[in-house]
Amino acid sequence: MTGRALPTRIDAVVSDVDGTLVRSDKALTQRTIETVAKLRGADIPFAIVSSRPPRGLTMLAEALDITTFVAAFNGGAIARPDLSIVASHLIVPEVARHVIGAIEAAGVHVWVFSGQDWLVRDPDGPRVDFEQRTVGFGPKLVGDFSTGANKAAKIVAVSDDSGVLTRLQNQLRGMLGGRANIVRSQSYYLDIAHPLANKGDALLELARLMNAAPSQIAVIGDGENDIALFEKAGLSIAMGNAASGVAETADFVTSDNDADGAAAAIDWFVLRGKRSAIPHAGQEVA
Repeated sequence: MTGRALPTRIDAVVSDVDGTLVRSDKALTQRTIETVAKLRGADIPFAIVSSRPPRGLTMLAEALDITTFVAAFNGGAIARPDLSIVASHLIVPEVARHVIGAIEAAGVHVWVFSGQDWLVRDPDGPRVDFEQRTVGFGPKLVGDFSTGANKAAKIVAVSDDSGVLTRLQNQLRGMLGGRANIVRSQSYYLDIAHPLANKGDALLELARLMNAAPSQIAVIGDGENDIALFEKAGLSIAMGNAASGVAETADFVTSDNDADGAAAAIDWFVLRGKRSAIPHAGQEVA
């Protein structure tokens, strides 16, 4: 726990998706669906923020009956559940071209998300099938990324070699400075987006749209890209499966995503108004 002063009430909840709301198999549990429904019944707005593209959030928004907003691309595109865009931040084309060139020079696979399209050069590349199952639509095969770079919302370096992505992340940060937001959404994904496409700024925009002060919002996440989300919120909760170094930046830690950790956190900290650690299994719950 961070030890800072915590809000006396929660006016809204914003949650990450992968590694948080959904299980490792990308499914929502009935408990999570019912817990989000309880938030609606308590008139507490609920929104999601994710590195996924907007189209990759539609099934989730429908299942959870989200009526507020979905923040895709780590905040690079904020949309209503019907995918009408409220705000967007695209990568400067020159920056996009530099990024694509550096990734390819490192021998790493590149994905470019442009408009509603997910662009790839190799449909059999690493994680393509996995991502297709996750977002619910397939990629578009292109010979090069020249057109996509002109309107890119997110570029992803994809590799199962975490060390390669770490070196590439450091290289790109040194090359671009503050001209891009460069973070890991998963150990195998390095996301590059506009500087304002980060979950901290996304939270501020969602707070404005939901008419809630950031200091009265509870957030839940598990990845490196969720640290910015934690920093802007009044109450931050890390998942039990959080990436190394992430849990230490949150106010509390819940159980992991395969054990309904997000639902447990919403129930304990928001619906029940608790400001103490969630009891371990077997402990008496007041």
